[in-house]
Amino acid sequence: MRLALREAARAVPAGDVPVGAVVLGPDGELLAAGHNEREAAGDPTAHAEVLALRRAAARLGEWRLPGCTLVVTLEPCVMCAGALVQARVARVVYGAADEKAGAAGSLWDLVRDRRLNHRPEVVRGVLAEECARQLTDFFRQL
Repeated sequence: MRLALREAARAVPAGDVPVGAVVLGPDGELLAAGHNEREAAGDPTAHAEVLALRRAAARLGEWRLPGCTLVVTLEPCVMCAGALVQARVARVVYGAADEKAGAAGSLWDLVRDRRLNHRPEVVRGVLAEECARQLTDFFRQL
C-alpha cells in the first residue's frame, strides 16, 4: 500500500485526485503502477486501477492476470471493479472506502457478485486512515 500511496501523490501536480494503484504478480513482484490521469490525459477512463491493469497486461503480454493482486488507495468504482473482474485479478486490496461510488463492498459489491464468472478476493481497510487523509488533504487544498 505504501507504493500505491507514493504513486497517488504523482497525480496531484496535474490536478488529478490522488489515487494510486500497483499490480503485484503471483510471486509479489511489482508488475505495474498507475495513478489517476483523467485531468492530465483528458480521459474519463484514466483511473489508477485501469492504467495499472493495462500496464501489467502489456508487461505480461496477456490480458488475463490470474494470481495477481491489485493494491489501490481508494475502493474501486464500478468501471474499475468491472475491469478487475474482466482481468481475472485474484485479489483486490484497498485502503479508503468510497461510500459514494465504491463497488467493492461499500455502495455496491460488483467484484463479489455471484452472477459473474470471476470473483476476486477483497481485502479492505489497509492503511485506510493514511489513504483517506491523502484524499482529504487534496480536496481541502482545492
